[in-house]
Amino acid sequence: MSASVTRRTVLAGGAGAAIGLALPGSAANAGGHHSTSVRFTLDARTLDGGEQVTSVTLDTGRLGPIDPAGLTPGTFSVHAKATSPIPIAPGDLIFSEYDLDRTVTAARLDRRGNIVLELSHAEGQPGGGTLGYILSRGRNVQLDLVYTITQNTPLVRRNGSPLTITRFVQGRLSNPEVDAFSHHVSGSGMKYRLYSPERSPHLGRRPLILWLHGGGEGASLPDDYYDNETTLRANRGALGFATPEAQRIFSGAYVVAPQSTSYWMEDGPRFAPLIREIVQDLVRRKRVDPDRIYVVGCSNGGYMSMEMTVAYPDLFAASVPICGVVEPLGGDGPPLITDAELAGIRTPTWLVTSRDDDTVPPETNTIHAHDLIPGSLMSLYDRVVWDGYQFPGHWSWIYVARNDPSLNGTYIWQWMARRRR
Repeated sequence: MSASVTRRTVLAGGAGAAIGLALPGSAANAGGHHSTSVRFTLDARTLDGGEQVTSVTLDTGRLGPIDPAGLTPGTFSVHAKATSPIPIAPGDLIFSEYDLDRTVTAARLDRRGNIVLELSHAEGQPGGGTLGYILSRGRNVQLDLVYTITQNTPLVRRNGSPLTITRFVQGRLSNPEVDAFSHHVSGSGMKYRLYSPERSPHLGRRPLILWLHGGGEGASLPDDYYDNETTLRANRGALGFATPEAQRIFSGAYVVAPQSTSYWMEDGPRFAPLIREIVQDLVRRKRVDPDRIYVVGCSNGGYMSMEMTVAYPDLFAASVPICGVVEPLGGDGPPLITDAELAGIRTPTWLVTSRDDDTVPPETNTIHAHDLIPGSLMSLYDRVVWDGYQFPGHWSWIYVARNDPSLNGTYIWQWMARRRR
């Protein structure tokens, strides 16, 4: 029998259109109150520790003006169930399926007259995540989410009788930052997501930032789970470069996030030309400046960012490997990138890691690479803390996603944006 436990430090770093039905309790049809059916949306945000459902929006705008004074956190109850989209083998672990009540912290009306139920959420808080981490596969999957809404008291309308909703129909998972990235498949079959900057003809060609995900966001055969979603939901690595701040610094940049069909480290030299194919296709089809292509990757993707600069020394204007892997993690076998290859890298490189990384040891990986890559820069943190919350030491990509690394007064995004091939 499979075991489910709460995710805490394992997430390396959606929901389908499930139907959630709920009949109100004592309020149902009481006193002849009007009854109706309402759809709802799951509103999600990608936090530094992964995506969470942070609120639920009920499509009540069409039901007439609702008196906001009658809305309280107790007007509705919310129950959430999250299960794996693929079978979990007997004895395997998945972090984190759940079946629990979500705490409603506030109920309000948005400008369209829809009711928004704010849900308790925070870094490390269980019960709101959209991803599950399968331990044996070492990767994330997008959980099947089923939300059940129950109305506890009638809604007061300014013009009309009290309102009781008798059926709630679950709609889509909405995350504006993730939804801003379009879905694509390359000619070789590699899936990727693409953020395109706002059109501005006077700016000419734009930079391209290539984000290479960690091991937890790739696919893992033989189950053929290949979703093109977890790369944007497990952490803010790619999303950070699509924020207004980053877009201002880069004067509008494309951001592309390919998804590996397994692990970059499993066969980096084979994946390298498949990634380059995506980059070259975007240069041909979009207004991409070939002299301002930047590669950034974390962990497994940190290895791949270095591998790309080894394989294609003239392709990138800058490289940012984050807690990248150089030596085999098991300690056996040849290095993934040899000392000679590291010493031959000519792409301007800024490496980032944390001293307390117990997944990819800094000394034999990032620090070793920094010692060999000519002219490379390095940010070495003591631990990974953001907004007062301490994350696992391996998650140093959080700092890059927030433009935190700096040297001599220059921050890493600005440093990247100034580099030309």
